[in-house]
Amino acid sequence: MDSSSDPSQTGGVAWKHKRGPPLAIFVPLIYAPILPVIRIALRKKPVLRDRLFYGVLAGAFGHGLYLIVEELPGRKLRLPSLEGV
Repeated sequence: MDSSSDPSQTGGVAWKHKRGPPLAIFVPLIYAPILPVIRIALRKKPVLRDRLFYGVLAGAFGHGLYLIVEELPGRKLRLPSLEGV
């Protein structure tokens, strides 16, 4: 038996490999078709339509930002400062 696969040699930590695709990447397949449905279905209620549409759109941008920040290990998100404006 290989000693590198023995959990007692690795400090008792057993690494579990994640199998399958990262599900966070497939979330746009859910909310992307919802956007046109909101616009079409709520045509007669413009206030509710716009609030719901922009809420889902903001969630989509937030999800995209989350995916980008998650891909930068060990780096902090540096936003531009508005001090000189």
